[in-house]
Amino acid sequence: MLEVTQGHSSEHEKIRLEHEAAKLFMRWYETNTHKPIRHIWHNQPMRPDVSCVLEGEKLDLEIAHLYGSEAEAMAILGRDLTDQTKRELHSLDQEADERLLKALNRILQNKAGKRYSSDRTWLVIRNAHPQWTKDDIKGLIGHISVPENHPFEKIWMVGDMEGKTGIVRLYP
Repeated sequence: MLEVTQGHSSEHEKIRLEHEAAKLFMRWYETNTHKPIRHIWHNQPMRPDVSCVLEGEKLDLEIAHLYGSEAEAMAILGRDLTDQTKRELHSLDQEADERLLKALNRILQNKAGKRYSSDRTWLVIRNAHPQWTKDDIKGLIGHISVPENHPFEKIWMVGDMEGKTGIVRLYP
């Protein structure tokens, strides 16, 4: 996972992106399972990013965004790009599919090392990379490296940035 920060406004953007991802996930989860999932609020450090209520019980969601590289994250988030960054993006286009598994495993490794003050935590990863699809992600099931002793009851992926293609359960 790559954090793209530019001062104080970046924290507001991070929270906005986390809430968007949580809302997209919750909408699809409820549509797919017909189980009510409601009320999101943002948490402080040492807690997962967002909390909600699933069938009357509190559920915490740790949110991550899958961008690919810092240059891709900058482009996806609409940052001004230098000529060097544009060249880097052009070279990355040639190998985007090959990098999906590596990028996803990196997020799982980073998040698995965290510990939260929470009884139930799900990891929700929002795919922000426009060249990676929900079907690409589904094709990785069985190849993803979910570290042992991670703190997540379930791991999910929102298939695209706008949430148009639905969600995929990656674990268990």
